[in-house]
Amino acid sequence: MNDGEQGSRRVVPNASPTSSSNVSPTNDATAVRQFNGIVGASTSVITAADIARSPAQTVQEIIAQTPGVQLSSLFGGVNGVGSAVDLRGFGVFATANTLLLINGRRVNDIDNQGVDISTIPRDSIERIEITLGNSGAVLYGDNVIGGVINIVTKTGAGGPPVAMRFEAGAGSFNQRLGSVSTAANAGPWSASFFGNAIQSDGYRVNNALDQRNGIGNVNYSSPDLTAFLTLSGDGQTLGLPGGRLVDPSIGINQLVTNRQGAATPFDYANKQGANATAGFTRTLWNGAELIVDGGVRNKKQQSGFFGAVPIPSFSSSYVDTTLQTWSLTPRLSIKNLVFGVPSTVLTGVDYYDAIYHSNRSEFNGFSPIHVYDLSQQTLAGYWQQTIGLLPTTDFAYGGRIQNTSLTARDRFDPTAPGAFDTQAIPLDSNETQYALHLGFEHRLNEVFSVFGRAARAFRTPTVDERVSSGPAFDAFFNPIPGNFTLKTQTSHDVEGGFRVKAGTFQMQSSIYNMDLVNEIHFDPVNFFNVNLDPTHRYGSDNSASLRVSDTVLLRGGVAYTRAVFREGPFAGNNVPLVSRYTASAGVTWNVWQKYLMVDATVRYWSSRYMDNDQRNTQPLIPADATLDFKLSGEYDRFFWSLSVNNVLNALYYDYAVASTFTDGRFSAYPLPGRSFIVKAGATF
Repeated sequence: MNDGEQGSRRVVPNASPTSSSNVSPTNDATAVRQFNGIVGASTSVITAADIARSPAQTVQEIIAQTPGVQLSSLFGGVNGVGSAVDLRGFGVFATANTLLLINGRRVNDIDNQGVDISTIPRDSIERIEITLGNSGAVLYGDNVIGGVINIVTKTGAGGPPVAMRFEAGAGSFNQRLGSVSTAANAGPWSASFFGNAIQSDGYRVNNALDQRNGIGNVNYSSPDLTAFLTLSGDGQTLGLPGGRLVDPSIGINQLVTNRQGAATPFDYANKQGANATAGFTRTLWNGAELIVDGGVRNKKQQSGFFGAVPIPSFSSSYVDTTLQTWSLTPRLSIKNLVFGVPSTVLTGVDYYDAIYHSNRSEFNGFSPIHVYDLSQQTLAGYWQQTIGLLPTTDFAYGGRIQNTSLTARDRFDPTAPGAFDTQAIPLDSNETQYALHLGFEHRLNEVFSVFGRAARAFRTPTVDERVSSGPAFDAFFNPIPGNFTLKTQTSHDVEGGFRVKAGTFQMQSSIYNMDLVNEIHFDPVNFFNVNLDPTHRYGSDNSASLRVSDTVLLRGGVAYTRAVFREGPFAGNNVPLVSRYTASAGVTWNVWQKYLMVDATVRYWSSRYMDNDQRNTQPLIPADATLDFKLSGEYDRFFWSLSVNNVLNALYYDYAVASTFTDGRFSAYPLPGRSFIVKAGATF
């Protein structure tokens, strides 16, 4: 998994004790105080209790119950591998437009693989903080277009001298899993370790998964100084089955005749990660803290692609990539009175140095056709201040200046087996971008409050996007040199809404508008990335919860999401892979003093256009819904659960690629029908 940090959160709390609404319904007052979010933004929190009780098998599915969040899944495997969490409608490029943090530190890399949330041990998560929209760009930099997901991990601090937890499970598709966690405390010192392993044959042919993850940390805490060291590692092997072909013109529908088959029976993707992070927080004076942390992430990936017919050399490729990222992120937090009003300032410097090396050959062991070497350095400074103008009103403003320097080279060997294109043009670039945020929160009374914000954000192209940033051949199939050149994507957001907290009832509702320029998109037919014509997103996110009694909790949400082209040949058309309507509802019922608990969740999404269908002329990915159900219980130190996912056995898919040339022809990626998993474990 990616590295995290302990004790150095970068979320700016505002002065309001009620500004963290849309907190997950099971949150108590302590959780509300822990995360007040960015002033004016739509925020939510999913606690460790929510995750433990959820009938959903994956963290991605749990996050997708938040209004404004959608899912797209390619592989049909277990544990959420390959599932993209999409905040506010970015379709196939959702991961590049959503920033993932672990304990307040960004873990998005400069490649296009995104962050696989499935590599984070589920039991290690203390809570998940979600901020929708682009206001987080001031604090965290690029990628914050759709929003920010901050996963806060457990430290083990404050517990008994020694604690351990073991769990094992088995389920559909020959799934086997196990997890272990342990924590120790001695005076100012604490340590913890979380590890898990999972194996599965997968839902489809060539869909097997073998994954292992672990994260450990050591913490020191005193009144004036806290320090931490976190080490983590992960390994994953995964088969890539490809899509299922549907072509009515020739009478083919593999979604019916061979739903679980593989179009690419030999394709695979393996990866290994190792990460280290260390830092400290030092009290300088009353209300002022110096926070210094840094880390290194190393990721290795090997992928083989052999096409739909066994071993056709003209379409085979092998990719062997290494990415290493160093970071140093010192900052200063100051909480004091300014002209008699409360003020919180967070200011700092971010430095990231990433080196990307990728060999591209026809087969493993063959001479590389292309060797890509890209180096990117990012240096940024930021300031964000929250001011309590009145006891009922908070105001926040902030800005970031970020410079990105990139060097990209391609070593091309025309004599290597399978070489038929040409060398890319070198690129040396240096660009400065900026992000802005203005936000307010006003509490009309103890029950009702309003909020709003305006912000600018940006996203620089990833190295993989640059490698595939232009057509490889002209109309006569003559090779054209690539150039690594893509424009930086920018967005301007405005948002407003209200929050209600009346006894056991909570509600949040917001509307937003987002204009984007140079949105980066992959052309899946011509296999290169482009900057789209200007696009427009707008919509509304709404959530509510009601604790009916001490034993029954109801929750629900609905979102309306529009993503359309503003200009160009597709002006007025919908951006592919974005459902206009999404909704979820759930119930938690403590039937008998935690000896028996029932949880059920239903999730709905409307139809969406397929990838590569900017013209909006191809068939739609159908609307669908899933129902998940879970029975669980605890007795003394023992616990158990039985989860049934997709209870109604919906045979659905949420990702498909439309043909450019044949109407009605597409390739879909089917997902499992009904499945189950049984788990049991104990704590000591």
